[in-house]
Amino acid sequence: MPSAGLVYIIDDDSAVRVSLGDLLESMDYQVALYGSASEFLKVELSDAPACLVLDVRLPGTSGLELQEYLMKVNVGIPIILMTAFGDIPMSVRGMKLGAVDFLTKPIRDQDLLDAVASAIRKDKSRRDEAAHLVELREKFALLTVRERQVMTLVASGLMNKQVANELSISEATVKMHRGSVMRKLGARTVAMLARMAEALDLQG
Repeated sequence: MPSAGLVYIIDDDSAVRVSLGDLLESMDYQVALYGSASEFLKVELSDAPACLVLDVRLPGTSGLELQEYLMKVNVGIPIILMTAFGDIPMSVRGMKLGAVDFLTKPIRDQDLLDAVASAIRKDKSRRDEAAHLVELREKFALLTVRERQVMTLVASGLMNKQVANELSISEATVKMHRGSVMRKLGARTVAMLARMAEALDLQG
């Protein structure tokens, strides 16, 4: 049976790391524990849905510095910050940088489980969206040049007649290309086609 997801925990206090890890393992998560940001940066991240539970204060590279670095190198793993009471202003800064939650120590079991479940869900949808976009780009690459032109204009809100005028072709030809585009991309409605064009960043 697959695990509920992978949780990376970075905290320089080994007792905290182990205790949080044990709790998450008891709920069927895979867990990887690290004492510092540099330890974590040496590992290759798994391709499974995951999240990072990160202490704000760490020796060497701080939690926020690690968070900023991961953003810069485009690692989209959801981050939950752990903070002592006095670090709350730092954690608010972390939330502005995109952390999904922050938990104040000592952390209640249920708060951790709720935050992790939410972060793993977020990572799953991020991965699904990325996979759908790759698939959409592959389908779009199979369209002819004319089909791409028709798609871009239809998605920008033009009627068949306007598209025909724009491309100097007949309305019947526009309808034929439009039908072909929708079939190839699996778009059931023009609204869906418009959303696909937006995802592909087509400019009308």
